[in-house]
Amino acid sequence: MAVTSFQDLPLADRDRAWDGDAAEKRVREWADAQDEPNQKYRDAHVWYDADKKENFTAYKLLIADVIDGRLRAVPRGVMAAANVMEGGRGGADLPERDVDRVKSHLAKYYAKMGDDAPWDRD
Repeated sequence: MAVTSFQDLPLADRDRAWDGDAAEKRVREWADAQDEPNQKYRDAHVWYDADKKENFTAYKLLIADVIDGRLRAVPRGVMAAANVMEGGRGGADLPERDVDRVKSHLAKYYAKMGDDAPWDRD
């Protein structure tokens, strides 16, 4: 199991709509990962199962989309991932040892947005 390295991706506009399914398709095409995931594909996610990294289903918490040919973190995608980490949509099925690192990763994007992650708010 693995938390991806923080990529410090540029942020998309905060009001940009988030469509995870459509973003997934664009990321696969951009990363040239049509047959199996690769490092570029991995960078768009926060977590993956390192033992199954050759399977698309091993990747969770997509936060990025391809905008004008560049991979960008989408604020609403970051917020959707944070919501899952807080139990939304059934929660995240991740190893307990990875939860704090995933939250730390997401919190860095919240900081870039000038906001606190939900778990850091009073």
